[in-house]
Order: sequence, then C-alpha cells, then structure tokens
Amino acid sequence: MNFLYFIIINIITFFVYGLDKYYAKTNKFRISEKILYTLSAMGGVVGAILGMKVFRHKTKKASFKIFNFIMLVIWCYLFINDFVF
Repeated sequence: MNFLYFIIINIITFFVYGLDKYYAKTNKFRISEKILYTLSAMGGVVGAILGMKVFRHKTKKASFKIFNFIMLVIWCYLFINDFVF
C-alpha cells in the first residue's frame, strides 16, 4: 500500500460523506452506512472525520464517532510501525 492510495481513499471518503449529506437533505436515495464504515476501514478515516465535521454529517451517531476513532487509532498504529508502507 502506498501513500497515493491513502490520499485517494481519503478524498473519495470525504466526498462520499458530502454526497450522502446532500442526498439526506434532498430526500434522495442514501448511501448505506455499511459503505461509509467500509471506506473508513479501508484507510479513509481521515476523510470520514473531515466529512463528518465539514458537512455536519453523522455527528450525532455515537457508532460513527466510536468506529472512526477506533479506525484512526488503528491506522496511526499501522503508520507508526511501518505496516502500511
């Protein structure tokens, strides 16, 4: 896994959170929470956290806060211990 992947997955995750927020406001088909969780677990946790803050999306759901915090800790651990690159 390389740094370019990490950048791309976080950009995608950020925009998916924004898109889901837009869909929520306009009563359109929603992106499933499973996809949002999966993107975060695949390395898009920074994009997920930024998307939650910028778009004010999923901020009241404790499950998203807890999951993204856990994913952030795991990904930081992986980076610090050179497991990713």
